[in-house]
Amino acid sequence: MARRLFLVCAWLLTGCTATLAADAPADSITLVYRDLSRRLIAEGLSEYRAYALLAELAREAPLRLSGSPGAERAVSLTAAMMKRLGLERVRVESVLVPRWERGPVEEAVVLGDGGWQELSLSVCALGGSVGTDAQGVTGPVIEVKSLQEVKSLGEKARGAVVFYNRPMDPTLLNTFAGYGGAVDQRSGGAIEAARAGAAGVLVRSVTLARDDAPHTGSMSYTDSVRKIPALAISTLDADSLSQILKSEREVRVRMRLSARTLPDVLSGNVLGEIVGIERPDEIVVVGGHLDAWDKGHGAHDNGAGCMQAIEALDLLKRVGFSPKRTIRAVMFMNEENGLRGGRAYASAPTRASERHVAAIEADRGGFAPRGLSVEADSATVLRWARWSPLFADLGAGRIFRGGSGVDISPLVSLGVPGIGLVVDDHRYFDYHHSENDTIDAVHPRELEMGAIVISLLAAILADE
Repeated sequence: MARRLFLVCAWLLTGCTATLAADAPADSITLVYRDLSRRLIAEGLSEYRAYALLAELAREAPLRLSGSPGAERAVSLTAAMMKRLGLERVRVESVLVPRWERGPVEEAVVLGDGGWQELSLSVCALGGSVGTDAQGVTGPVIEVKSLQEVKSLGEKARGAVVFYNRPMDPTLLNTFAGYGGAVDQRSGGAIEAARAGAAGVLVRSVTLARDDAPHTGSMSYTDSVRKIPALAISTLDADSLSQILKSEREVRVRMRLSARTLPDVLSGNVLGEIVGIERPDEIVVVGGHLDAWDKGHGAHDNGAGCMQAIEALDLLKRVGFSPKRTIRAVMFMNEENGLRGGRAYASAPTRASERHVAAIEADRGGFAPRGLSVEADSATVLRWARWSPLFADLGAGRIFRGGSGVDISPLVSLGVPGIGLVVDDHRYFDYHHSENDTIDAVHPRELEMGAIVISLLAAILADE
């Protein structure tokens, strides 16, 4: 979810927009789709097939960063899944993607007193970072809380390792707002530190959890500033380092990593459909991003959303629903460090002969559904909010104006209404971009409930 700042901003707008209560008067659409809703619930909750698909993805292709062998296994695997489930027109649309890898050398940061009586810290390279030579980078540590503070360091920053240690704000109910309030250290911290003459950066993991698992994610450079290595540090070790800095006059660290950026490689978005029986060239997209960081299984981020999309279509097939418009599942490639899959999908030559009615994305984890966030004009939001009673039984009756999803944002910029599945996200950043994001962190029933919401929503959009 990085690259997700627009989602945060959109979430913050929700207090200014209308939300229809779940007990609003039912209209004709509610009555028509009530039976479909019951059948989807009965079918989905009897087997939890979304979880079975996710377990298969986690087992066969757990490390799926764009351009990696794991990503290519995931492309082949999800195409095979769609064919196995009987989806139509299954194909891969080629996308040229970046390839970054952390390399063979174990990433390390050690504290020392000059004689290097070493104390190791729990770290991992940030996505896109450059590496170091075999000796690593050594320098005194300077703790800061903001990019602005780095600008005021002056000569003290020269040759130092800047330690960004601003935590996510735990008092914010919206965890994505807390993420947005802290992630600038990760995305832009190396640039500001390099401008000040620093030798490297350590960045507090962007998570609410206090544990020993460092959280990776995208960082950036600019061509006009020297590239310096960047490592995430676990929250527990960030707190420990901060305490040491309070009691010691000077603390020096040595950073070592072998990260590197390789030439772009060819990958692809994976597509499969239920073809509409009346308007096959009018499309409702349901999707998530197939790529994931090279930590854990990428289960919540975003294997969950991808498998929910596939399960949503399979659910409709299993209950015998034939849509008027085409419902298309898309496994987007390269959301985490480039968004090339989303852009390539929106600009593909075949899109010229299609009309996209709506695009749905799930990319907030496989947790219990809580609502639908609609990125469209006010009239569309109010019209779709009348469907709220249909989703109330699933816990997702809150339909409001807000951000939708990163992968579908190129479609939204072209005027296609976007919808994001909103979930109970209080635990999401405990797992996000870390070794914690494994299949056992996903609850099968909660994951399936989200798939049912997406399936019902796609059916309504395809027919109305």
